[in-house]
Amino acid sequence: MAEEGQVIGVHTVDAWNEHLQKGIDDKKLIVVDFTASWCGPCKFIASFYAELAKKMPTVTFLKVDVDELKSVATDWAVEAMPTFMFLKEGKIVDKVVGAKKDELQQTIAKHISSTSTA
Repeated sequence: MAEEGQVIGVHTVDAWNEHLQKGIDDKKLIVVDFTASWCGPCKFIASFYAELAKKMPTVTFLKVDVDELKSVATDWAVEAMPTFMFLKEGKIVDKVVGAKKDELQQTIAKHISSTSTA
């Protein structure tokens, strides 16, 4: 299902739930990019996000279009795009709102270092 080293587009609620469950089972950090096709800053940071996915294969990188999966965006209280949610074991451990490359990279690094490698 999940491809290491790339951003995984999530297009259905079922797929979203599968990825969340897999992250819980594998105890992996999941980074979710809540985006929109009309969002300029989202397009700006998309290639950087893809580069991070290539550099960090131990992290699951997901992308959710808020217009396509409104219920997921609502459930996770996404109010602005892009919003990056950091999930561990199904819970939000951090959040970055906006196309902030440095903050995004630093937040991922912070949570990778605190993830057990068992």
